[in-house]
Amino acid sequence: MVKDVKFYDILGVAPTASDAELKTAYKKGALKHHPDKNAHNPAAAEKFKDLSKAYEALSDPQKRSLYDQYGEEGLEQGGAGGGMSAEDLFSQFFGGGGAFGGMFGGGMRETGPKKARTIHHVHKVSLEDIYNGKISKLDLSKSIICPKCDGRGGKEGAVRKCTGCDGQGMKTMMRQMGPMIQRFQTVCPDCQGKGEIMKEKDRCKQCSGKKTIVGRKILHVHVDKGVRAGTKIDFPGEGDQMPGVLAGDVQFEIGIKPHPRFQRKDDNLFYHAEIDLLTSLAGGEIHIQHLDNHWVTVPIPRGKPINPGDVKLIRGEGMPSYRHHNYGDLYVQFDVKFPEDLTLSEKGRQPTNQAEVDAHEKALNTKFQKLEDALGPRLFAQPLPREANNVYEVEMEDMDPQQQARATQGGPSDMDDDDEEMGPGGQGVQCASQ
Repeated sequence: MVKDVKFYDILGVAPTASDAELKTAYKKGALKHHPDKNAHNPAAAEKFKDLSKAYEALSDPQKRSLYDQYGEEGLEQGGAGGGMSAEDLFSQFFGGGGAFGGMFGGGMRETGPKKARTIHHVHKVSLEDIYNGKISKLDLSKSIICPKCDGRGGKEGAVRKCTGCDGQGMKTMMRQMGPMIQRFQTVCPDCQGKGEIMKEKDRCKQCSGKKTIVGRKILHVHVDKGVRAGTKIDFPGEGDQMPGVLAGDVQFEIGIKPHPRFQRKDDNLFYHAEIDLLTSLAGGEIHIQHLDNHWVTVPIPRGKPINPGDVKLIRGEGMPSYRHHNYGDLYVQFDVKFPEDLTLSEKGRQPTNQAEVDAHEKALNTKFQKLEDALGPRLFAQPLPREANNVYEVEMEDMDPQQQARATQGGPSDMDDDDEEMGPGGQGVQCASQ
């Protein structure tokens, strides 16, 4: 005696109906009430949903038993609510696209065959590789079907489906807690979740019953000229293999190694060049070794000083564009290296006696006079005001590394920290002395 006959009435069958009768009733009703066939009849859509819900519950032996004992409320409390959608259920009978090319204005979901996981790998290449193009040979480790047992895991006929879980690897358990029925799944203890049972002596000696072994394959990855970081290169079907499913894919993602001389942004290159003060003022040239080992000579015109931080553009010496192979530009940023001490003698030392001092002073005057003649008058000279009475001449000192760091990080405010810290302490001492 069943508690609720609602689902049986929806399908138009008796509570004693067999699985075949349930299936026939559902197919007949689903075709008749399909929404695509009854676009202007909202009641047909509701009837179609009810048919799908009723069949989805009664076609499962465990759900049907739960429904017969406790009715629809028992299904909901036992965790059997929801389940397969009406679209998925319909597609099982009439194919992925359905009998009417989709329903509710959307088309059915196609499940398709199962596929093994995709292997992802970041392939880091140098700027030279991207500038010139390259074919990388990569050794790939993956799971392959055991060639000895053809993926069975053992001798032919030795592998049997587990009857404890019907090959699912999981068993559904139910227990009653007062008025509630708890439904949960647990790993099948008979097959340890594998869904199959096989005697130990029948296991394949090569794969130990795992059905797959570790294999290796060399893949040739084409790194095209100008390829961008993050570009993905796919190898369909070259991934892991598993029995009963399609082989997975392999996907390589291009990464770029840091370069000691160049930085890349889109199709452009950036280069940092250091020149001396003489080259900055009087001209000269620099030479840049490019990524394919050709050299770029850059003339620096005389009389047009290069300032520290200046950036110059060289057209057509950047990176090749991906798949078009037009070239971007090269940007050169200059750092001007100043001489450390112009007062040293030609021998690189300070004079040691009066005669050397006089000769060295005369040479310095001549040197700096030529420098002033070449550079012109001082533009930012500040004459002393006539009314200035108290004038003190002081000397600048070089800072130690710690002082230099504080000065560059925080500016004058940080350099005054010592004075500020001494303030409270000084006042405290003064108060104590009073």
